[in-house]
Amino acid sequence: MRKRFLAVAACALLVAATGVLGQAFRSFVIKDIRVEGLQRTEPGTVFSYLPVKVGDTITEEKAQQALRALFATGFFRDVRLEAENDVLVILVDERPAIAQIDLVGIKEFQPEAMRRILRDAGLAEGRTFDRSILDFAEQELKRQYLSRGRYAAEVQTTVTPLERNRVGISVSVNEGDVAKIRSVNIVGSQAFDERVLLDQISLRTPGWLTWYTKADQYSKPKLAADLETLKSFYQDRGYVDFAIESTQVSITPDRKDIYITVNVIEGEKYSVSDVKLDGQMLVPREELQKLVRVKAGEVFSRQRITETTKAITDRLGNDGYAFANASAIPQIDRGARTVALTILVDPGRRVYVRRINVAGNTKTRDEVVRREMRQLEGSYYDTSKIQLSKTRIDRTQYFKDVSVETAPVAESADQVDVNFTVEEKPTGALLFGAGFSSVDKFVVSGSVSQANVFGSGKFVSVQANSGKVNRTYSLSYLNPYFTVDGLGQGFDLYSRRVDASSLAIGAYKTDTQGGGVKFSYPLSESDSVSFGLAGESVKLTLFDNSPISYKNFSSAFGNQYTYGYGNAGWARERRDSALMPTKGTLTRASVELAGGDLQYYRASLSEQWYYPLSKSNTILFSGEFGYVHGLNNLQVPFFKNFYAGGPGSVRGYRPFSLGPQDVQGNALGGTRKVLGSVEFLFPVPGAQTDKSLRLSTFLDGGQVFGASEKFGFGDIRYSAGIGLQWTSPFGPLRLSLAQPLNEKKGFDRPERLQFTFGSTF
Repeated sequence: MRKRFLAVAACALLVAATGVLGQAFRSFVIKDIRVEGLQRTEPGTVFSYLPVKVGDTITEEKAQQALRALFATGFFRDVRLEAENDVLVILVDERPAIAQIDLVGIKEFQPEAMRRILRDAGLAEGRTFDRSILDFAEQELKRQYLSRGRYAAEVQTTVTPLERNRVGISVSVNEGDVAKIRSVNIVGSQAFDERVLLDQISLRTPGWLTWYTKADQYSKPKLAADLETLKSFYQDRGYVDFAIESTQVSITPDRKDIYITVNVIEGEKYSVSDVKLDGQMLVPREELQKLVRVKAGEVFSRQRITETTKAITDRLGNDGYAFANASAIPQIDRGARTVALTILVDPGRRVYVRRINVAGNTKTRDEVVRREMRQLEGSYYDTSKIQLSKTRIDRTQYFKDVSVETAPVAESADQVDVNFTVEEKPTGALLFGAGFSSVDKFVVSGSVSQANVFGSGKFVSVQANSGKVNRTYSLSYLNPYFTVDGLGQGFDLYSRRVDASSLAIGAYKTDTQGGGVKFSYPLSESDSVSFGLAGESVKLTLFDNSPISYKNFSSAFGNQYTYGYGNAGWARERRDSALMPTKGTLTRASVELAGGDLQYYRASLSEQWYYPLSKSNTILFSGEFGYVHGLNNLQVPFFKNFYAGGPGSVRGYRPFSLGPQDVQGNALGGTRKVLGSVEFLFPVPGAQTDKSLRLSTFLDGGQVFGASEKFGFGDIRYSAGIGLQWTSPFGPLRLSLAQPLNEKKGFDRPERLQFTFGSTF
């Protein structure tokens, strides 16, 4: 029989237990420690938490410490301490373990995502069950549903006792409908129409694209961002005193509709009275003065001030001042409604780059990213080189996003680490092209390529296409860094059959086998040259309905040709992005020279110029010129002619259909090509922040001319229309709906709807 009672305790009874200990406790030396009531917990685990051991003298204070320590583990619902013949007896009542968690009615989240949410809240199979943790997990689930706009979601949990002191938990959710924003009102606006202001924010009422953008679903962070956008809009137009007076967000009793009202105070419009530089000028004042983008007499603009301070800090950053600061201090004269600006320049300390770190490249090798770096470890920090490195990494097209941060080195005031973080994207592509017309109906083609094989940065493409027009089997390889200084090397092997019988051009068929090697070399950060050598064997087949010019060529030169050719090219890449550019230029020029059974030279020049009109709107000017001519007074092979019409050319006309035709109306191509386009690129309404989705309106023009034809602007064909560009999870999609503007009836072949699509893996 146990002789002494030390404590009977639970968290809520410790005070009472203290009183009992004070009345009946007598200290003793512990001869042994015994634990009773354990089912899953090992005795050693209990011993590890005890503040006493065998041989210690247990006192009232140590007994209370032992109780607190064991309760704090969370393993037990109740703990008691007793003594029996100087043996310390620990009686425990274990909490049950969670044997299983069942999810019922959950569709908004993937099961694994839901289990991760519960696990982060402390609820997972195998863990000790605690009612307070279960309550917290319920609240976290409700919060997750609120973030998805499901305000009517109901979460119910059921705990079922099981054998061996275990429990099963069932999480049942009635998700309800997503609450939609039915109205957004801006009250107090006088200077701008409410519709103009609503166009500036992302939250909006349901529209034709909100199923994708989710912009009609309320979110507190989104609203906060929209209010800041609204403030910037006003302050960029001179309204220095603009303020958000209040914001009301109400939801209907059925929790399906949300109404947002924003009350604003516009204030007066201000202009800039004076701008001056002050502070420590480590760069000549005249040079910094050129970077000031806000001038006296102009309307006050917070955006221009931000651009000015950024330009100054970037300029100082180019000289190693990574933490330079330029702050604009305003002096407001409300009577005159003017603002005088003092831009205070603080360069800070000049720093070196200690280490460059790369993160996020789980597949791509470090060296593939680092070889694009222009900032070197151990050298002065240079903002321009870091930004150039970021741009070059983005141009590889291996990554969805590239970000860079500068972190100071602890206990070293003159050193920083530069951290690049990349988000990889699928670089394999299953390309799919399609077109629709009243003649061919639906035509498809495809290929498989991998632009980043095993994360090495090397390109491999295998094309196997058995389409009606093109039957191609090819293997292409390119190593862009065959040498460390950027010499690229690759090769192409191919077997290709072209059957033009169903196209707009004259009927013929060619079977080609060939291959070649290619090289490229960078001349500067934006300029590169390429050159290559290749050989081909071509067999030509003509048909009864083939154009007479094709038959004349076959009579003069036969129908079997073996020849080689060399090519050289130059490219200048100055776009800010290779996938969705908004500014910069891309220029390409190439020359091809062939000798053997076929002798000709071929030259082409293309230019793209992206000019940003605003933060989200861009205008694109593009042009392309081509010329091919026979050598030694020989005729140009007709299958080497230029063609125009279709995507990438003059949209709205059937592919390859423009230019000279025979008496049957078959396009023959031409020896000269002229193409031009003006395209206005803008975000999709309701998806202004989605960089992967853009709309455009365009005006295309172009034509090809035969060797004996004179160039004339009156012969150029024009079209206008709208286009959609979407870098979807399945690959890039380009769609256009165009209307020919000067179609020649009975001669031209319009095709208004055209698109190309590719899926990634």
